[in-house]
Amino acid sequence: MNDIVRKVEEIISPVYEVGGSLRDELRGVEPTDYDFATPHQPEQIEELVRKAGKRPFLTGKRFGTIGVRIDGRLVEITTFRTERYREGSRNPDVSFVDEITEDLARRDFTINAIARREGRIIDPFGGGEDLKRGLIRCVGRPKERFREDPLRMLRAARFASQLGFLVEENTFRALTELSWRILQVSKERWMSEMDKLLTGDSPEKGLHIFMDSGLCRFMIPELSLQKDYDQNSHHHAHDLWEHTLRVVTAVPQDTHLRWAALLHDVAKPFTRTDKVDRSTYVHHELLGCDMVRRLGTHLRWSKERLEKVSLLVRDHRRDGSPLKKADDEAKR
Repeated sequence: MNDIVRKVEEIISPVYEVGGSLRDELRGVEPTDYDFATPHQPEQIEELVRKAGKRPFLTGKRFGTIGVRIDGRLVEITTFRTERYREGSRNPDVSFVDEITEDLARRDFTINAIARREGRIIDPFGGGEDLKRGLIRCVGRPKERFREDPLRMLRAARFASQLGFLVEENTFRALTELSWRILQVSKERWMSEMDKLLTGDSPEKGLHIFMDSGLCRFMIPELSLQKDYDQNSHHHAHDLWEHTLRVVTAVPQDTHLRWAALLHDVAKPFTRTDKVDRSTYVHHELLGCDMVRRLGTHLRWSKERLEKVSLLVRDHRRDGSPLKKADDEAKR
């Protein structure tokens, strides 16, 4: 048994390991954070944590979550709950419940709706099988899950990038039909998910979902023009979007570099000048730098990110640029 799990069980019982930490453990990956669920009320969790000589973190107490550090890792223990979302609001009404299966039913994807207590797996929605098959599938009806919180659509793409999984057919269909609802979500929440998507181990899988579902069209419409955009050049064997994906995958998993790779050719569809030689683009890197500054402001980037990413885009054709080698290789 994992030491952290054992120590949590010594503090509170019954308690179930749930969510992303269990998903990662079942995949053989060491979690960074740990999530647990219990039938105990928040006040009881807080009291038990204090009795164990630990400091409780109470920021999420009104939603039933008490945090505690164990062996330097953040652990969150949450009362079993259900959530009901009101139309137009991303803040759910929370009700505490008595059964772990009710708690699991509120979660986004089956791979995050698995629990374990004392070595026994509780998996009412087939998340374990989806883990084996490499599938991202909504718990229950996909449209309901996405209407409850549209950010879940972007989370599907993010998990595809991080885990290398595919999105299940019905889930993807619902994502495509409801992609416009991403506009109901704040830019800050967009960026939290996009940063994780871009720095995942399989960013091309997440970005394919981002583009093909329509999310890109509503979030970064300038970039959506790259899909099926024929560069018609002997220097490019792929359409512009495929070229971009190759560059993103080729650069290190640094947030600024990955964003610059994603946007390095964002100005190309606007700078084609020669109708005969359709591979002629006049100073697309300069317009791209300007477009990235405007886009980054819209997406509420920090000043540091605005500066670094825009300059990387401006200089991506220069010798010594961290993007140039990846860009040249992606043209083959």
